[in-house]
Amino acid sequence: MSCQHNTSIKCPCTYSCGRRGKCCECLAYHLRSDEFPACFFSKEAEAKYDRSFEALVKDRNN
Repeated sequence: MSCQHNTSIKCPCTYSCGRRGKCCECLAYHLRSDEFPACFFSKEAEAKYDRSFEALVKDRNN
């Protein structure tokens, strides 16, 4: 699958990396580490840099 840079999406991640705007690369990167990308979290939870499933569930339940 080809991963195109998508400039129409504003990436909510506050961490600077080369995957910004390349959603499929970002998702693949995080899933390899059993994590989720910033766009799955609220702004407040994303700022904590905890990308775990447990953090995602806690964020979604708030």
